[in-house]
Amino acid sequence: MAVVALRTAAWYGDRPLPLELPAGWRVTTLRPSTPPPLDDHQIALALERPVGQLPLRELASGRSRPLVIVDDLTRPTPAGRVLPVVLRHLAEAGIPAGAVRVLVATGAHGPPRPEALAAKVGPAAAAACRLLVHDHTRGLARVGRTSFGTPVLVNREVLASDLVIGVGGVYPQHSTGFGGGAKLALGVLGKRSIVALHYRHPSMDGSYEVGNDFRRDLDQVAAMVGLHTSVSVHVDADRRPVRVVCGDHRRYYPEAVAFSLRAYRAPGPGGADVVIANAYPIDVSLTFVRSKGVTPLLLAKPGASRVLVSACSEGGGHHGLFPFVGAPRRQRLLHLARTVSARPGTVPAKAARRLRAAVRRGRGGGAGAQPIWLHVPGRPAVDLPAEIPGMTALRAWPEVLARIHAEQGHRPGIEVAVYPCAPLQVLQPAGSPATLAPAT
Repeated sequence: MAVVALRTAAWYGDRPLPLELPAGWRVTTLRPSTPPPLDDHQIALALERPVGQLPLRELASGRSRPLVIVDDLTRPTPAGRVLPVVLRHLAEAGIPAGAVRVLVATGAHGPPRPEALAAKVGPAAAAACRLLVHDHTRGLARVGRTSFGTPVLVNREVLASDLVIGVGGVYPQHSTGFGGGAKLALGVLGKRSIVALHYRHPSMDGSYEVGNDFRRDLDQVAAMVGLHTSVSVHVDADRRPVRVVCGDHRRYYPEAVAFSLRAYRAPGPGGADVVIANAYPIDVSLTFVRSKGVTPLLLAKPGASRVLVSACSEGGGHHGLFPFVGAPRRQRLLHLARTVSARPGTVPAKAARRLRAAVRRGRGGGAGAQPIWLHVPGRPAVDLPAEIPGMTALRAWPEVLARIHAEQGHRPGIEVAVYPCAPLQVLQPAGSPATLAPAT
């Protein structure tokens, strides 16, 4: 047997996951080309060298009500590695940790479980700071509108602060090309703002291009709510920080995206007979596994066996705009109505095509696509739904192998493509020179 070394259960154990594959299978593991992990000294040094700004301790001089916005558990950013350095800068500016509020930018997502929140922010912040979780339905204040007409309703805690600091990461994201930078502000907005942003801009169709109206709109939102300084972290396949940059995100964001495009680039599965996508380190729930971790499987050739690996520690999960499990039947109609309303006269046909494609994906893919076998190692803290659209959950790895054998037979030389951190990986389109060659 060959063994593929993966990880699973981000924020809920972060444990190794060895998967045994039959001898004779030809396995290609497509790991990102990231630098070695950073130690604490290197992270501290990065915060001494901000881009386009003074160091944080100098920005904080004379301030008394700082707020740190951190991305939530659907993002793999190890905020607990960065926050001790941030708190040290603030302390040197005369602001004790007890005066620092940390706001988890959930957007329209569900609130984190307490033990996972503590893991996210780390023991220093969890013990000393006031931890807050954003709610997109309450505690909001209206700031105004962007030039795109987007209403800006933001968490009141943001406006009550005299220094707003962001801590997040730069990961592939279908609406804005990549997350991070100004997009961290979306996580502390009200539902009206979040809906307007997601449905107003054509970039919701998805690409890795960040020069889009969605991103430009977010830049205005971030400026309006006072998010002027950020710390951005890149991680490796094991969720360890490998690059940290801070300062004016408007200045450093293009290079952060360029790094992601280089480090996380991976070929599509091409002619692989078996495609295995590990949803770590964004594997907290079905909702976000479905939106972040399945891209390699959607690009698999017809007839390829498709395996999705995810701990789904929070069960089905929650998204207020784009629910996956337990969504009312009217959700697809609501999605279409919002799209048509936001872009009248130009999008009905496109919206209809996207809706049909979404339905096909929900049923397991297009013509000739095999079902998705969802391998859930261990037992989630929250039970999974009995039925999962387009997927069949299997807890035992030998059972997954049995399904693959039923689809591919026991022939030798089966080609396998393994994506160890699929949500982070930037997949090249089919037919590009870097796409895996068809099996011979």
